[in-house]
Amino acid sequence: GLLSVLSETSAALGKTRGFVGGSAAALYSKDTIRKSGKLYYEDGDINRRYRQLYIEKYAKLDPFTTGHFFAEIEQPIATADVMPYEEFLATRFYREWARPQRLVDNVSAVLDKSSTSAALFTIFRHERDGLVDDETRHRMRLIVPHLRRAVLIGKVIDLKTAEAAAFADTLDGISAGMFLVDARGRIVHANASGHALLAEGSLLRRAGGKLAANDPSAEQALHDVFLA
Repeated sequence: GLLSVLSETSAALGKTRGFVGGSAAALYSKDTIRKSGKLYYEDGDINRRYRQLYIEKYAKLDPFTTGHFFAEIEQPIATADVMPYEEFLATRFYREWARPQRLVDNVSAVLDKSSTSAALFTIFRHERDGLVDDETRHRMRLIVPHLRRAVLIGKVIDLKTAEAAAFADTLDGISAGMFLVDARGRIVHANASGHALLAEGSLLRRAGGKLAANDPSAEQALHDVFLA
């Protein structure tokens, strides 16, 4: 079942890394709204400190995100496909994140994507591995369809869930109180400011799971809005 698929996916990363060539491999997702990343599986020499730094800081500076988001599914993408290599060497991402780990290149493939997220498989190239070449790309093309199939069957990465979470975070970033309600006024979702308004209780309140106003005239206006 699912556990078997997940186990096979984890074990497959090591074999895939050895076949394609690289110091580490990762199966992860990127969120274009929150400019963040989430790691699901990894194999090889991935420094824990730099992994955390990527999630907390360098995901926002990752020069590959736009290229990954617009790439075709299963097509290998290396640094040279996104930008001239000399420009990459001048980025903060390389100088502060990749160079200290002696990483010189990477080859990635998009496994699945939604309107705001992309699921990726990436193999990182150490100095001893050299830059991505035609043979590296060829091997990546051979292996990625099989890995993608395992990931999708096992539902290892649920981009719809990630997209919903990104949507909720976006609403929470709005300073005004916002509520999603149905025709009966039942609160489906409230952003952080909306929850604060309900907690304060001076203007709005929750009554039996529904959005209600303390003032009678405002309550009627709310009712009319719900019906509309």
